[in-house]
Amino acid sequence: MRTHVDPTTPLTVADAAAKSGLALRDAESGLKWLSSEYRGQLRVTSEGELVHVFPTGFSKPWEVREAWQAILGRLGHGAMSVLRFVVRAWVAIALVGYAVLFLALIVGGTFARQGGDSRRDGGGLLGGELAYGLLRVLGDALFWTFHPWSPFNTYYVGNEGGWGVPRAARARRPRVPLYERVNRFFFGPPDPPVDARDGQRLVLAAIRAGKGRIGLADVMRVTGLPREKADPMMARLMLDYEGDVDVSEDGGIVYRFAAIRKTAAESSATELPPPAWTRVKPLPPLTGNPVGTNLAIMALNAFNLLMASSALENGLTLEKVGHMFERVPTPVLDTGTPLVLGVIPFAFSLLLFAVPLARALARPSRERAVATERGRLAVLREVLEHLARKEPVREGDVVAAWRRATGKPPDRKRIDRELIALGGDVSLEPGTEGRWRFKDLELEAAAVQAEREAASEEEARLGKVVFATDKN
Repeated sequence: MRTHVDPTTPLTVADAAAKSGLALRDAESGLKWLSSEYRGQLRVTSEGELVHVFPTGFSKPWEVREAWQAILGRLGHGAMSVLRFVVRAWVAIALVGYAVLFLALIVGGTFARQGGDSRRDGGGLLGGELAYGLLRVLGDALFWTFHPWSPFNTYYVGNEGGWGVPRAARARRPRVPLYERVNRFFFGPPDPPVDARDGQRLVLAAIRAGKGRIGLADVMRVTGLPREKADPMMARLMLDYEGDVDVSEDGGIVYRFAAIRKTAAESSATELPPPAWTRVKPLPPLTGNPVGTNLAIMALNAFNLLMASSALENGLTLEKVGHMFERVPTPVLDTGTPLVLGVIPFAFSLLLFAVPLARALARPSRERAVATERGRLAVLREVLEHLARKEPVREGDVVAAWRRATGKPPDRKRIDRELIALGGDVSLEPGTEGRWRFKDLELEAAAVQAEREAASEEEARLGKVVFATDKN
């Protein structure tokens, strides 16, 4: 059929049948498939005829854009995975190890200047004291990492803190390892897993609750999708679940899914899913850690940054460190750039400060996005509730709904865009505020209600069981 139809021309089922030579039923099935595959849209004439429209023809210009988005998403996910791995490694090496190492060098250098003790001179080997210091650092790092009262305890418990809480009470709380707390500090709390089919399950539940009949308003109610995304979704569902579309005498569109009503339960009645505006996810906290944990991580990282800066300024290479503990100072020439004690901890400490700072700077933008989504769903709720009461939507009611949801007054142009996207048409009378009507949604609601009232319960029944392998 694709080879005989101009993709830029709106099509009725009769047009498609005439141009392709297919039977009407086959042409109708073909148009459903094309609408699903090429994101087609529907129009309804005053006589109730369906017209299929393909804004992009029989092409998929979005594939290149979505492919690039997927590639960039995978690259971003890979980069974040590498960065998280680096951060976790840095926890053991830098936040604990480097901090204690720098502290050991300070203490060791102080005692060396005061005369020290020759029992740990390493037997005259260059760097013997450094080897001893590194072993001592490792022991201290393990102690302060796993000690039950350490603020860096790997199994420090609870987001609300745990000081003074009985051991039994702390044991009942979820254990959060050290690396996870540091991960949260730099990258924020992990996002909960999201199933791509959640929206589809909600629509299917709404279809069953609505006796196999549903309209776009119901889809938008349970998913929160804008209308331009709800329409293609229904085209896909019609193809996947043996759906059909019908038009009432007044032009209201109803999607019918009789096959999905079949159930083995005693009753076909199901509960309508909660609306999308009750499931708005709040913006997660910046770190999700207790304040004390965040301050401890910041203090350790700042200490490492300060000591690395000092090492760079004084050219503190490992060779120079080996001579720090000598009772008789040995002249040491310039041995180059201090990588281990200077460049590496300095660069990583800067990076670990830059990541949460960038997240903090981007947080207002994320807060505005979350608030805008709450406002959009509040507009949708106001429109659908007025439609249920068969009342026009007053502009003041929509503005008040946005303010209640976001805490701020809306931009009137944004409100108008949202209402127009829902198919609204405003009527302005002198001396009165604007009243919005949604003719398509009103006709749809009436048609869906009539279809549900006429729907037979026999559609949901399986009939008498005449054979079963689980019975003798």
